[in-house]
Amino acid sequence: MDLDELIKQVIIIDKELERRKENDHLSNYNTGNKVHKKQLLFHKSKKKNRWVFGGNRSGKSQCGAVEAVWLARGIHPYKDNKACDGWVVSLSQQVQRDVTQNKILYYLNPDWIESIVMLSGRKDSAENGVIDYILIKNVFGSTSKIGFKTCDQGREKFQGTSLDWVWFDEEPPFDIYMECRMRVLDREGIIFGTMTPLKGLTWVYDKIYLNEAQDDEIWCIEMEWADNPFLSKKEIDSLTKTLSAEELESRRYGKFSAKGGLVYSEFDVGVHVIEPFTVPHDWYDNISIDPGLHNPLSAHWYAVDYDGNIYVIAEHYEAEKSIEYHSKCILEKCKQLNWPTGFNGKINALIDSAANQKTLASPKSVSELFYDYGINVNTNVNKDLFSGISRVKSYLKNAKNEAKLFIFSTCVNMIREIKGYWWGNADVPIKKDDHAMDDLRYYIMSRPEAHDEEKQKPTLVQMHKERLISKNRREHFNSRRWLN
Repeated sequence: MDLDELIKQVIIIDKELERRKENDHLSNYNTGNKVHKKQLLFHKSKKKNRWVFGGNRSGKSQCGAVEAVWLARGIHPYKDNKACDGWVVSLSQQVQRDVTQNKILYYLNPDWIESIVMLSGRKDSAENGVIDYILIKNVFGSTSKIGFKTCDQGREKFQGTSLDWVWFDEEPPFDIYMECRMRVLDREGIIFGTMTPLKGLTWVYDKIYLNEAQDDEIWCIEMEWADNPFLSKKEIDSLTKTLSAEELESRRYGKFSAKGGLVYSEFDVGVHVIEPFTVPHDWYDNISIDPGLHNPLSAHWYAVDYDGNIYVIAEHYEAEKSIEYHSKCILEKCKQLNWPTGFNGKINALIDSAANQKTLASPKSVSELFYDYGINVNTNVNKDLFSGISRVKSYLKNAKNEAKLFIFSTCVNMIREIKGYWWGNADVPIKKDDHAMDDLRYYIMSRPEAHDEEKQKPTLVQMHKERLISKNRREHFNSRRWLN
């Protein structure tokens, strides 16, 4: 072969290698070319029940498909790998054909496919038919299996099989979700879901998003269009103009919605919830308490850094307990944190002014009982509901679009409450599961307003305030709440 012919062959080989590189979608994703920050958080989480609540075009289904292929190939960069079997669960066969199986095939190198079994259509054009399952060559010298199921088949079709993982693309019926949890039980497998919350406050909202059972293995994150750097601003603006405010909540921001809307719609788990770290003692600021006897008593520990960022670093949250019990728990938490005492050797804390009232069980007021048990509570708190909500909103997202409030992931009750704090029909927040929300407001209102930032205009808050019931009725309601 002469030199010219050799050069031609080298050029041909180089072009083929470049073509393969361009078509290696999984490697392109894995190297960071096609993955964004919140997708990585999903992949890196070690929890066994992970969910992405994302708007359309936010990249939620892409990370679900990549997760499935990584697991099947045994090449997951953030998990212990093994040969494994899993299911991809879609709402219908049409959705499976048009969405999930095409995404799996997109990230699945054809050289890795041992065989494809079809429900309908031909193997040589599998993307146009309906796949039953794919056998995949894994790096362990054996095969893994990705099976496809649809919710319209009914729960009975999900029985009997042992699996290592299940991926739900969009929200399944609850009975199918529970059946799939049984399928991964004996292998200690994992569940993951990617969905846009279009159905309102369903079982996913209660059991996954709010995590009512406080299952340590449940993890979720919200994705919106702005999280996806591969969507152009022009495209985002165009899509935004076509949707109503309510549709934007779910289709852009991946948020659940109810008739009245979320009070703290600015809250973003991926931004405001952080993992605990060792907090410098000179950041320690105050404790805030919302008292309760039958209802939960909510207490949180607050720290402030040198830039004015607020951190919620610990919580105590229990119902049906005495003041003596709560005091012991608060003092024990202070001991663990090495929390500073006041000039009289007692712990200082803010508390609802309703604590000045006496209980039926004692001639002393709640605040006096706390003092006797070692906690000096300050009842001089600003309880104005709408001013407090407005101030909290400004810390969740200020005029510069910055977050100034961060909650440790261990404060599970505050996180649960803030995610489920809704405006009600009477133009006030629904009086349910709001104890941590109250102590948060008391604390935030004790902080001085920042004067170096443009103040946000609380137009929505002002609208609600103008329609609020009379101040006397509100104060009476607040003063009696802790007795309920």
